[in-house]
Amino acid sequence: MTTLTVAFCTYKRADRLDKLVAALRAQSCPVPYEILAVNNNSPDNTLSVLADLQKQAGAPLRIVTDNTPGIVPARNRAIDETLNSEVLVFIDDDELPHPGWLAAACDAIINENAECVGGRILIDFSGATRPVWLDDEIAGFLGQLDHGKDAFWILDEKTPIWSGNIAYASKLFRNDPSLRFDTRYNRVGRPLGGGEDQAMFQRLLAQGTRLRYRPEMAIWHGVDNWRLKRRYFLKLHYLAGLRKGLHELPIYSNSFLGAPPFLIRQAMGHVARAFSLWMSRAPGALRQAMNATHALGLIAGYRQRPKDTSPHD
Repeated sequence: MTTLTVAFCTYKRADRLDKLVAALRAQSCPVPYEILAVNNNSPDNTLSVLADLQKQAGAPLRIVTDNTPGIVPARNRAIDETLNSEVLVFIDDDELPHPGWLAAACDAIINENAECVGGRILIDFSGATRPVWLDDEIAGFLGQLDHGKDAFWILDEKTPIWSGNIAYASKLFRNDPSLRFDTRYNRVGRPLGGGEDQAMFQRLLAQGTRLRYRPEMAIWHGVDNWRLKRRYFLKLHYLAGLRKGLHELPIYSNSFLGAPPFLIRQAMGHVARAFSLWMSRAPGALRQAMNATHALGLIAGYRQRPKDTSPHD
């Protein structure tokens, strides 16, 4: 049995793989580990780059290709491919680990008996130009996460951990074959929207999983320039609202134009506040506009869902 597997899912990022695999092989780890690359049917030269990296010295690199488009099938394929490992660690193909990252993940699972552990995600703007309007709050929606310098047990949704930097005790998935990333939140192509990692986090929290935060488990998350536009954050929130309205909201008995009236009132309030802030050039205009697009997405998603369940008041 392989003791630990580090997995990354990759799509059309062949130019980043040399640095990522080298950084993973440079990690210190008290137990033997392998690297698993899940190629999500990339149309570029990803496979040839991985084949060359496979021949190099260091931790063994295993390559599988999953032909189902999207990050969710790729992550679930990684889970299924690593059921014989004790620990599964995920990192994304646009990230690089800090020294000590893998050792911290291993220590939390093996020595602290955590069943899931995550750490800091720091935004790397070295390959992009950070706009002046992009404050730390908005940057959080690029995946930034930092709960401080102290380790702790996660007990509620206030301190989430995300699947771009996370480790699991593989027994979670061996013991429950239904525990997988939710395919309803799949993302294909450019990763807008999503929600599969939040859904997994909420499910683990609800079932009493031992969740741990370790600050030493830190990674740099690279940011592409195409994300650093106001419209990206607006569309991101619209799609998040749409998926929530489509998959999570109950069916309500009262309806106006295909949506519950309270959702329409909330959306109108958010839109009015966003317009007022924008016209006065006040701080917080973009953040309020993101709230407005999320509210509009909720309505759009709710209107698309089947109405064949019992309504709620």
